[in-house]
Amino acid sequence: MTQHTQSLTARGLLARTVILSGFLLFAGFTSSVSAEKLIKEFNGRESRTTSEFEVEAPWIIDWRTRGEYPGSMAFELTLLSSPSGQYVGKVATTKWVDNGVKMFNESGRYKLQVDTSLMDWTIRIQQLSRDEAEAYTVKQQKSSPDFLREN
Repeated sequence: MTQHTQSLTARGLLARTVILSGFLLFAGFTSSVSAEKLIKEFNGRESRTTSEFEVEAPWIIDWRTRGEYPGSMAFELTLLSSPSGQYVGKVATTKWVDNGVKMFNESGRYKLQVDTSLMDWTIRIQQLSRDEAEAYTVKQQKSSPDFLREN
């Protein structure tokens, strides 16, 4: 092999190594960034109890409402344990086109009770990685106007 051929072979090997390293780095980066996993999605327009879903902590409920009668509409979302149907907590209540996300740190089997009037809704149950859960921040509650505050 000539010196020129050895130089080309070494550069080709180096180029392949750099490309492969970059690919592996990118693949590792994207898998840690997009670890969020859809467990279930529910859609509807009427009140109902969803089917059961099982999740490992941490996880989120991502909900959205749509409708054309602001103020006259109603949406209430309640988390229930499954299979008992025991009340776990209120997730959301609104009379407006709205959306929200609520994070949970307890694993288990659950279902949702959706009570609605004049609204379409979509609810997504998503599994999070620990890193994603740490990245979520809680929104500050809007302070009440002075006339609503207790003295």
